[in-house]
Amino acid sequence: MPRHLPRPDDLDALGALLREAAREHILPRAAEPRARLKDDGSWVTDADLGMQRHLQARLAEGWPAVPLLGEEMSPEQQSSLMAAEAGAPDGPGLWVLDPLDGTSNFTAGLPAFGPSLAWVQAGRVRLGLVLDVMRDELFDAALGHGARLQGQALRCPPAPRMQRAIACVDFKRLGAPLAASLATRPPYASQRSLGSVALDWCWVAAGRFHLYVHGAQGLWDYAAGCLILAEAGGASQTLQGEAVFENSLRKRSALAAVDPSLLRDWADWVAGAGQG
Repeated sequence: MPRHLPRPDDLDALGALLREAAREHILPRAAEPRARLKDDGSWVTDADLGMQRHLQARLAEGWPAVPLLGEEMSPEQQSSLMAAEAGAPDGPGLWVLDPLDGTSNFTAGLPAFGPSLAWVQAGRVRLGLVLDVMRDELFDAALGHGARLQGQALRCPPAPRMQRAIACVDFKRLGAPLAASLATRPPYASQRSLGSVALDWCWVAAGRFHLYVHGAQGLWDYAAGCLILAEAGGASQTLQGEAVFENSLRKRSALAAVDPSLLRDWADWVAGAGQG
């Protein structure tokens, strides 16, 4: 791969960039987030905007050929960048950035949030990093090279039986029949919800959750996390049984588990429960 493009051995430098940006733009604002609503009803803070500006500039210094698609760009900018990437499979690809995943947590003082950065090229996620700012935990992965937590190899632990599993469930974005079934007759032992999609994926990879379901995620929410889970040995699909990653800006649902066998059992249960 040409030297001007990102490489697996760039993960340490990229992780250092995320930590540097978080120290400058997230941590100093944690006590007073100053949140405001965007037109789409989601929150944005000065930390989100500062992180995106900082990382866009620093990434351009190191990898000038690769443009950045950030969550805090306009829909028109995002669509233009995605169209250019999709139309140039041999091109440099895109950085895909959520500068502060879990902004609602950040504004409420819940300590589960951080940046998520992926490099997407030729229709595949090739590098992914997620930083849990308050725990200072860095998850990363390179396609075909495995996943890491704090620089050490990360592998999903052995899967429990589904009846003993802990699930991460985002009820708000699920259809009513499935949400009702999960609430009244869950097939797992208990459930949680972190409020950060990027960290959800990473916590499955680390075995802190065994199962996962979410009804609608943006590309910047899931791109890094789904690579980290896959490289750690986990498995995922959409509610419709497709690959979660799609080289587009369309929202995607997600089912995941710490191993493929558990995912099959989980997907079978969800398919039946979603029928009402």
